[in-house]
Amino acid sequence: MPVNFYMYFITALIPLFVGSIYYSPMLLGNAWMEENNFSKEDLEGGNMVKILGLAYLCGIFISFTLTGVVVHQYGALQMMMPEVLESGSIAMNEYVGLMDKYEGNFRTFGHGALHGVILALLFVLPLIATNSLFERRTWRYNLIHAGYWLITLALIGGVLCATLDFGTLS
Repeated sequence: MPVNFYMYFITALIPLFVGSIYYSPMLLGNAWMEENNFSKEDLEGGNMVKILGLAYLCGIFISFTLTGVVVHQYGALQMMMPEVLESGSIAMNEYVGLMDKYEGNFRTFGHGALHGVILALLFVLPLIATNSLFERRTWRYNLIHAGYWLITLALIGGVLCATLDFGTLS
């Protein structure tokens, strides 16, 4: 767990922030409503505390999961579990050596954003498209949602990759 684990709670806000802009009438909100046959009245009846609260919880899960994709050093730590947690163990010494040499590699916003984009295109888009095929949705529907997730995952991945600090093992 990173020492600045609060970043998961901060990055969980990104989907809400991006969604409020992306799905607004100024951008793709009207197209999204048209694709779903929604009217403004249809959208007024929801329990927004419940919707936003559950969306935020999902954002925490997404942020936590995305860490393993965007921070490669986290994979090395996972691979050495649980021995790496034993003080003075061979695994801990090897991990500390790896981090001394490679800790800063690929730890930039751009690198994390790239992995977010790759995940959106090669994982999220196929998930959306599979459901859409069976629901007889249009490709416009797919692209609207895929665009949202591309932006969102790029931002979450970039922020997490650039800011997470796993501290030192002792």
